Amino acid sequence: MDLDIEIDGWPKDYDWADLAEAAMEAAEAVEPALANERLSASLLFTVDEEIQVLNREWRTRDKPTNVLSFPMLTRAELLAMSHRDGGPELLGDIALAFETCTLEAAEKGVGLRDHAAHLIVHGLLHLAGHDHEAGDAQAAAMEALEIKALAQMGIADPYGDRDTMERV
Repeated sequence: MDLDIEIDGWPKDYDWADLAEAAMEAAEAVEPALANERLSASLLFTVDEEIQVLNREWRTRDKPTNVLSFPMLTRAELLAMSHRDGGPELLGDIALAFETCTLEAAEKGVGLRDHAAHLIVHGLLHLAGHDHEAGDAQAAAMEALEIKALAQMGIADPYGDRDTMERV
């Protein structure tokens, strides 16, 4: 998968694009449907004000949130897609809000980079058709994929109850 990354309003003292690429590779490792050369997705690192506009416009929720995902393919379409035959396909778009992510990371006692990596993996899994709001079983399955992907990056279980690895 190709990830088009735009960074606006996040600190310049860290390579967020490298983090996003690492999170994408980890997500591809746990969700093979993402590891398709035909796929592309966009990732916007932005600020609460922009996320609130998107959330209001697309979800009728007039408040900022940590991450938004906008899938362009259904899960069935993604799984049926050939890895070789056909042209490029846009999987969807993801946006992360700096202020909300920073606040959540502080509340959870984790680093912003680890929390951002978690939200990128979470967003990519949404683009792949996983939905934690579709019931307890699907939520547990999605969380398990997130935990496995983040472990590959050396990041502890973000839900805090599945391992004893210290948070970085």
